Amino acid sequence: MPSTLPALSATPAHTETLARRSSLRLSATLLLVGQLLYIVVTQFHTDGDANDHPAVFTEYADSGIWTVVHLGQFAGTAVLLAGLLALFFALDLQAATARWAGRFGAASAVAALALHGVLQAVDGVALKQAVNAWASAPYAEKPARFAGAEAIRWLEWGVRSYQNFALGLALLLFAAAVMRTAWVPRPIGHLMGLSGLAYLVQGWVVGSAGFSGTETIAIVLTFVLDVAWMSWLAVVAWRMRDAQAPSPGR
Repeated sequence: MPSTLPALSATPAHTETLARRSSLRLSATLLLVGQLLYIVVTQFHTDGDANDHPAVFTEYADSGIWTVVHLGQFAGTAVLLAGLLALFFALDLQAATARWAGRFGAASAVAALALHGVLQAVDGVALKQAVNAWASAPYAEKPARFAGAEAIRWLEWGVRSYQNFALGLALLLFAAAVMRTAWVPRPIGHLMGLSGLAYLVQGWVVGSAGFSGTETIAIVLTFVLDVAWMSWLAVVAWRMRDAQAPSPGR
């Protein structure tokens, strides 16, 4: 009887390309979905002059979806940062400088996620309880209750400031790694770097002046830059083709 030889397995190069494509698609999808989720959920956040505390605290106390909105923001950020961590593995960095930039970028992304969790605990839970207590307190107790709510607000400024710094640093480091990766268009790295700088600006403005108009402009700028480079990365990931598979043996 004629013997039948088994088909040759995929070459290492083919397997590597498949793994890289899958990882990059996962990363790009998580990044874009997380950012879009955060943007959509934020549209339901109570509006108003965030630095006018008497007025805005009244709006916060009247909000019935405050906790849900902040939970949604945390979920969006968690998905986004998971995509950033997945990007580290998708890039498969070989050059020593790029590899260390990716490692420190991943560490900064983990720090940003931890800080964002603290931020939402302060803003989504502690501040809401404080403004509720102030709004419902007897007149004589209102000054003390208001002072407590303001202290929590200032704590929120500090946590958000450092969360923005950590995320901005992560994006700058990943941008440096991306620009050393031949198969990712360099302009994606440029846009990532600009987004990272915009987050650093947010961190400085919030830490020094609170939720001002300047900070709002920086937020909108980061949204635009993030959606731009994440969409571009998604297009690159989903247009990647398989390496030429070997023909079966005869």
